[in-house]
Parts: sequence; C-alpha cells; structure tokens
Amino acid sequence: MRLLTRSLLTLFAFLFLFGCAAKEVTTPMTSFEPVNLDKDAYSSKVDNFLIVFDSSSSMAYPKDGVTKFEKAKAVVNQINVTLPEMGQTGGLRSFGHASNVSKNSTELIYGMEKYSTAGLDKKFQKISHPGGTSPLYKALNDAQEDFKGLSGERNAIIIISDGEELPGNVLDSAKALKKIYGPSICFHTILVGDSAEGEALLKEISNIGGCLGASGDCGFFTTADQLLKTPEDIACFVESVFLDKLAVPAPVPAPEIVVEKPVVWVLGDVLFGTGSSVIKPGAYYLLDEIAAKLGADPVMSIDIQGHTDNVGSAASNKALSLKRAQAVKNYLVGKGIMPNRMTTEGFGFSKPIALNGTEAGRALNRRVEVKPF
Repeated sequence: MRLLTRSLLTLFAFLFLFGCAAKEVTTPMTSFEPVNLDKDAYSSKVDNFLIVFDSSSSMAYPKDGVTKFEKAKAVVNQINVTLPEMGQTGGLRSFGHASNVSKNSTELIYGMEKYSTAGLDKKFQKISHPGGTSPLYKALNDAQEDFKGLSGERNAIIIISDGEELPGNVLDSAKALKKIYGPSICFHTILVGDSAEGEALLKEISNIGGCLGASGDCGFFTTADQLLKTPEDIACFVESVFLDKLAVPAPVPAPEIVVEKPVVWVLGDVLFGTGSSVIKPGAYYLLDEIAAKLGADPVMSIDIQGHTDNVGSAASNKALSLKRAQAVKNYLVGKGIMPNRMTTEGFGFSKPIALNGTEAGRALNRRVEVKPF
C-alpha cells in the first residue's frame, strides 16, 4: 500500500511538472517590418493616450502555440514602432503583473510624458511575465489620476486584455472615467484570446466611448489576432486611433511649356518622394503637359536626365537618378510617345544647382531635367 501511494504521488508530481512546462511553451512571434506612416501626412488625433495592459496570470495560457501574454506584448510593440512621434502625451499602465514588476496590483509603467518610441519600449520591457489577479477596474480607477492635469481635450484609452477573471465592476469604472472626462475620452479595446465573455465585456467598454472632440464617433473593438495578421492591419489601427490624414494640397499649376524654343523643362522634387523612383500621382499633370507638347511636335526628341541630393552614397544616388529618368520615360511611353524619341541619363548628385547644406537646397537638387533636341 505504501509503495502504491508513493508511486501515485510520483506520477502526480510528474504530471504537474509536465503541465507547468507545457504551459510555458511558446512559438516565437514572426518578425515585423512596420508600415512607414509619414508624420508630415498626418495630424495627431489625440493629445493624450494611455495603454492599459493585462499581465495577469490568465494571460499565461497558450493560444495557437503562443501565450496570450506574448501576443499582447507583440501588439504593444508593433503599435509602438508604427506610431509616429507627434508630441502626444503617452502612458502605459499594467495590471495583474508579477510581483517582481511591482508590488502594486496596477502600476503606471510608462508616462504620462511626451511619447517616444524608445521611451515606451524601454519601460515596457520591465513587464517580463504575467503574474497575479486581473483588477482592470482598479487600473481604470487609477487612470482618472493619469489624465488629471494634462493639456488637450482629446484622450484615448487602449485596453489590451483577455477579459477573463476580472474582479470588481469594470463597466462602472469605465463609466466613471467617462463621466469625468466626457466626450473628450474614448475607449479602444483589443481582445487577446477567444473568451466569449471577455469579448462581450470589451465590446461594452468600447461602446462607452462616444465622440472624440470634432473627429466624430470613436471607440471600437478588435482582436489581437486581427491586428497581428499583417503590418498593414497594425497601421490601420494606428491611423484609426491616433491619426488624422491631412488633405492633399491642390497641385501647383504647371508653367506653360513653349516648344518653339529649345528650353529645358525642370521637374522638381514634387515628382518623387525622398529616396523613391515612383512618380507621385499629384505630379502626373506635369508629365501630361510634356506628352502633349511631344505629341504636337512629332520631330522633337528629348533627353531625360535624373539628379539627386547628396544624401547617401554616390553609387546609390547614381542608380536612383537613372531609375527616376527611366520612370519618366516609361510614363511618357504609356502616353503614346515612341521610346526611340527619348534617351535617359542619371547623374546622381554630381550636378547640383543649389547647396546641399540646407533642406531647401537639397530639395532643388532632387530633380529631373527634360532637354529637347
């Protein structure tokens, strides 16, 4: 009997240890190349934001070979490297973390301070693994103080959680926060995992959002699985929550092109983005004018010459300038101009027309010249 008891205890101990080990097995997250959201093309939709991050013990359980905790961390990291720094005040509050992170059940890990990608990343690394209970209600109560005294009237809270094992009345805490800050605050919720109860709760929280300033309706629900599909999905989330796209300025009327005289047509950096050989749609009208003049004078030929500023190596700029000239030629071929009427050259930064020491000078040097002959 004693031998049987000892054998059973050994078996239970083995199963327990195996179960704990299996719980820790994770599949590494795939590499991530963020979409470049040019901050010059946007204005900030929010003045202040707070990420409320669930690092409680229920987040340690795996889903699809990866723990929910690792998925949640991937969401924060990918948002962080995608979001442009635009002077926002940002913060991240953790709840339910392990005791080595903080003895408090909820802690403002980062902020509230002027947001920087590096600053958030450094502080976020402190949350190394999940730990205790899930007092989301307390994190939302403490968020009242996080936003207190901040300037600006546009505030966003991003909640990342599995929505499981949550004590207290989370909805009451969210509504209390809404009552204090009114239409200036909205809630965006991200479900990690597949809990139906958690999904229902996070959807209710996001519906409390109302309106954010003059930007219209705000507050929505999504899932970590959806956001982690592609870099474009993360970029779409960042745009929706944090950014307003600026209106594209009306194209500057092209100067009249006189064919009767041997002129040089200089197309400035409105034609291409920095480091790019892809023609901007807003510059099509410039090339359409040249195509029209070539169509009106079938004996005219042109030499297309590409130029760059001095940022980067000579070899890379030489190649870029030739690609730009070839892009102009290809566009004109698409407009019906015969290829044998056009030659292309790339001069890199060897023929500047302005000093490269200033941004204005470099902009003048990023050009394509079209010389009739």
